[in-house]
Amino acid sequence: MSPEELLGLGFSKELVVLIISALPIFELRGAIPVAINLFHFPWYYAFLLAIIGNLIPVPIILLFLNAIVRCLSRVGFFDRFFRWLFEHTRKRGSILERYERIGLALFVAIPLPVTGAWTGSLAAVIFGLKFKHAMLSIFVGVLIAGVIVTCLSLLGWVGVVIAGVGLGGLAAFGLWKTSGKV
Repeated sequence: MSPEELLGLGFSKELVVLIISALPIFELRGAIPVAINLFHFPWYYAFLLAIIGNLIPVPIILLFLNAIVRCLSRVGFFDRFFRWLFEHTRKRGSILERYERIGLALFVAIPLPVTGAWTGSLAAVIFGLKFKHAMLSIFVGVLIAGVIVTCLSLLGWVGVVIAGVGLGGLAAFGLWKTSGKV
């Protein structure tokens, strides 16, 4: 369903941004451009709505994923799906395994498909991170991703360079700090 179709159903623009940012795959990397470029929200308002919407599913996933998987895995299709999903997440989770909380924040911060709050929450559960540590790391990652996507939405290719330099610097600092040099 497109943003225009949601508006046609009577949803407010704000609710559309919240819904888009709460959806897997799209998350805030889909919501911020819609809010800024389609709805013409000020960047700070788009950023705030997208952050809130992107974080809504996180505590639910962190707290209830294991119980949901146990229930649904009794059905053959869901069992195969969850096995595939968990294996896929484990393969992509090498940075998380090595650097844990900072790795999770960086994994969520990279605004690419299959790296966001949903996958980060799934990875946190699979790798057994404590709720408060996972929640904080995912929050930091979502903030960073929000800054990157906002820069991209406002500045185009200049935003890409700014976001890349910022993320690279943050990654270098985080990896340096976890290597025991501080």
